[in-house]
Amino acid sequence: MAWVYLLVAGVFEWGWPIGLKLGWTEQGTHYGWIGFALFCIAASGTLLLFAQKTIPMGTAYAVWTGIGAVGAFVIGILFFNEAATLARCFFCGPHRGRYCRSEIFQWALKTWC
Repeated sequence: MAWVYLLVAGVFEWGWPIGLKLGWTEQGTHYGWIGFALFCIAASGTLLLFAQKTIPMGTAYAVWTGIGAVGAFVIGILFFNEAATLARCFFCGPHRGRYCRSEIFQWALKTWC
């Protein structure tokens, strides 16, 4: 169950940068989006706390930040017209994703094999 908490916590990590981006614009402050960001921060941190009861802290933190970083990176490109340059993709994408996939794969092997 700890890995489920960790994966959901990583998904909530996508929500707070979205909330902050949409909540603070040239048109002014949109408190609903700021509230959404605060909710995502609290939910993500709480789920990370639950995950760390079983998963080692270093592993949990690396996977959590990896899911959040890669997710926010992809969402920025797909929905906010952020540049998908070769340099950004090289420095932001594969390195984080590879570590997350590695940790999840190792857990799956231990759990199901």
